[in-house]
Amino acid sequence: MKKNNKKKKKTHVPVRMNILFFAVFLLFSLLILRLGIVQIVSGEEYKREVERTEDVLVNNSVPRGKIYDRVGNVIVDNTPMNAITYTRTQSTKTTEIIEVARKLAQLIDMETEAVTERDKKDYWMLINKEEAAEKVSEDEKAKISSDEELSQDEANSKIYKLTLDRITEEDLATLSQQDMEDLAIFREMNSGYALSPQMVKNKGVTQEEFARVSEHLSELPGVNTTTDWERTYVFDKTLRSILGNVSSSREGLPSELVDYYLARDYSRNDRVGKTYLELQYEDVLKGQKEKIKNITKNGSVLESVLMQEGQRGKDVVLTIDMELQQEVEKIVTEELLKNVNNPQSSHLDRAFVVMMDPNNGEILAMVGKRYAKDPNTGEYGIQDYALGTYTSFYEVGSAVKGATVLTGYMTGVLSPGQYLVDEPIDIAGTQVKTSWFNKYRKQSMNDLFALEKSSNSYMFKIAMKIAGNPVYYPKAPINGSLSDLNNMRNHFNQFGLGVKTGIDLPGEVEGYKGAFTNPGNLLDFAIGQFDTYTPLQLAQYVSTVANDGYRIQPHILKEIRKPGSDNESMGAIETVKQPEILNRVNVTQSQMEHVQKGFYQVYHYPDGTAYREFNDAPYVAAGKSGTAQAKYRDPVSGRYYDTYNTTLIGYAPYDQPEVAFSTVVPWSHNGNQDPYINKIISRKVMDKYFELKKQREDEGMNSSEVERKVENVDDAEQMQEETREENADGETTEEDTNEE
Repeated sequence: MKKNNKKKKKTHVPVRMNILFFAVFLLFSLLILRLGIVQIVSGEEYKREVERTEDVLVNNSVPRGKIYDRVGNVIVDNTPMNAITYTRTQSTKTTEIIEVARKLAQLIDMETEAVTERDKKDYWMLINKEEAAEKVSEDEKAKISSDEELSQDEANSKIYKLTLDRITEEDLATLSQQDMEDLAIFREMNSGYALSPQMVKNKGVTQEEFARVSEHLSELPGVNTTTDWERTYVFDKTLRSILGNVSSSREGLPSELVDYYLARDYSRNDRVGKTYLELQYEDVLKGQKEKIKNITKNGSVLESVLMQEGQRGKDVVLTIDMELQQEVEKIVTEELLKNVNNPQSSHLDRAFVVMMDPNNGEILAMVGKRYAKDPNTGEYGIQDYALGTYTSFYEVGSAVKGATVLTGYMTGVLSPGQYLVDEPIDIAGTQVKTSWFNKYRKQSMNDLFALEKSSNSYMFKIAMKIAGNPVYYPKAPINGSLSDLNNMRNHFNQFGLGVKTGIDLPGEVEGYKGAFTNPGNLLDFAIGQFDTYTPLQLAQYVSTVANDGYRIQPHILKEIRKPGSDNESMGAIETVKQPEILNRVNVTQSQMEHVQKGFYQVYHYPDGTAYREFNDAPYVAAGKSGTAQAKYRDPVSGRYYDTYNTTLIGYAPYDQPEVAFSTVVPWSHNGNQDPYINKIISRKVMDKYFELKKQREDEGMNSSEVERKVENVDDAEQMQEETREENADGETTEEDTNEE
C-alpha cells in the first residue's frame, strides 16, 4: 500500500511542472510577440518618439536707430549699459527660479518699488505653502471641486483666488527686506516667455555687481551678464515733446496695442516708440531682430542655431536744424521770462515759432515754450511745448487778411488794386465794427494799403460782397448764411488754414470752427476773429503765399539712412523724403504777386504794422501781423478774462524766399499796451537764421549740403503728377468759439 501511494505522488509532480513550464512558455511567447510588435510594427514610431525634439524660435531685441538733425548732429542715441538677464527653460520649476533669485539677491542690490501687493501675495504663497493651503479648508475645496458647472481649471482658479483674498496684512508683514529683494528679482525672472532672455536689472548695474555676477555664473543657471542700451536724448529738453519716448523693458508693449505689435513679430517685453516721432517712425527705428532657433527635448536646450543676425534700427535724419532750433528756443524763452510777470501780460504763459522752407516743406525749427509749474518740484519755469505748434489752436487776427484778399480775387468780388472805403461798419442788430486806426471817418484805400495798414473794414466789405451784399448801407441788415461762411472757409483751406497740414507727426488737429449764429460772423472770420488755427497752419499758409500759391506738405523727416559701419558714422542713404504739393491756390500769378507786394509793404512802408521791427533788417522780408481779441480761461477758477493774441507771419528774402515763419503769442497782453512780443521774437529769430547761414558760408559749408531745395517749383508735374485740393466739408459744431 505504501509503495502505491509513493508512486501516485510522483506522478503529480511532472504534471504540475508541465503546467508551470507551459504557462512560462506562454508568457515568454507573449513577451516575444510584444517585442516583435514594438520592434517591427511600431519600431519606427517609438524611435521617432525617443528622438523627438522641439524647435523654439526666440527673437532677441536690438538697439533702435539713431535720430540726426539735417547737418548730422546726433539728437537721439543709444547709450550702452551693463545688464543682467535671466533665461528660463521650458522645464524650469518655480522653486528653481526662487533659488536662483535668492542667490542673485546676495550679489546685487535690487529696488523693490515696482513690487505690487499682488506680487507679495503670490510670493508669500510660494514660500509658505503649508500656511497658504490652510487658508481654504478641505470642505471648501471639496465643495468647489464638486461644482459641476466649473471645469477643473476654473475650480483651481477659484480656490487660488480665495486663498489670495484671505492673505492678511499680518501675513505679508512676515516678508523681510531680504524677501522683498528676492521677490523683486523673482518677479523679473518669472515674466515673459521661456527661452527668451528677461531683463533682471539694466539700470544702475555697477561694475562691482557686474563682476560679482560674472564670477558666479556657474552657480546661477539661466543668469547672464550682457550689454544693454538706453535711449538718450542728447539735447536734454530741446524738442523733447515732439521726439517722444520709448517704453522700458519692464513696460514692454503698450497694453492697448499688444495685439497689434504681437501680430508684427514683436515680443511682449520689446521696447517700442510710445509717442510722437519715436512712434511715428517705429517701423524704421526698430531694427531687425536676432532670431535664434533653440532645439529642445523635454524642456532642455540641446542646441541653439542662429537663424538671422540682428541689426540695429535704421537712422532717421530730420529736417530740423538743431543749432537754429536751440537759438530760437533761447530767444522765445528769454522773451517769455521778460514778460510773464508784467501786469499787462498777466495771462501770458506760452509762445510758438515755426520756421520752414517754403519751397519744399522742410521744417527748420519747431519751437513751443510754456511757463508752467513743474509737477515734481512745484516751481514755475519754462517747459518745452513744441508739440503745441500743431496740437493747439488760437484766434490769430489780421495775419489771415492775405487769404481774405485772395479769396476776394478767387470769388470775383475784388480786383487787384481796387479801392474800397474804410469806415465804421454799423449793421443792424450788432455792435459797430471798425479798423483799429479809423474809428469814425471814411478813408478810401486799395488792397495793398489795406494789407499794409491792416484795415478791418476793407476785409469786412470783401466778406459782405461774397455773401451777396455788393453795397454797404449803414444800420441796414446784411445777407449772410452758413453756406457763405463755408465758401470762405473752403478758400482758406487752399492755403492750409482750417485743415490739417499733413505734418508727419501724430496728433495734428485742424483747429476749432466757430458756430455760425448770424451774418456778422462772416466779418469776424475775415479778420481772423472767428475760427482758430495752429501755428503750423500759419507757417504753411505764408509759405503758400511765398512760393506763388503751391501748398506744400510740411514734414520733419528728411531722409532714412542705413546703420553706419561703426557707431560713429552715418550709413548710406536709403530713402529721401520728396516734397509733396497738396494743391495749387486758384489765383493768377499777377494776383498772387499783388498780395506779396502788400506783404512787402507791411514790413517796409512807414504805415506797415511790422515796419518798425523789419525796415532796417539786413535782408528783405515780407509778411503780415495779427492781433486778435480773445478769452483766457483761468484753469483754477474757470473764470474768463479779456485778453489779446498776437501773431506775425513772414518770409525772406522777398524775391527768392528760402525761409518762412509764423510766430504766435497767445494772451500776450490784457490792455492797450502791446509789448510787441510777437514782433520782437520774429525779428530775432530771422536775424539768427541769416546769421547762422552766413557763418556756415564763411566756414565753407555749402548750403546745398544743409538744405535740399526743390528746383522748378512752378512745374508741379515734376513734384507730383496730380495735385489735390483739400477742402473742408463745411461741418460746424454746436459749441461757441471764444468771443471778441
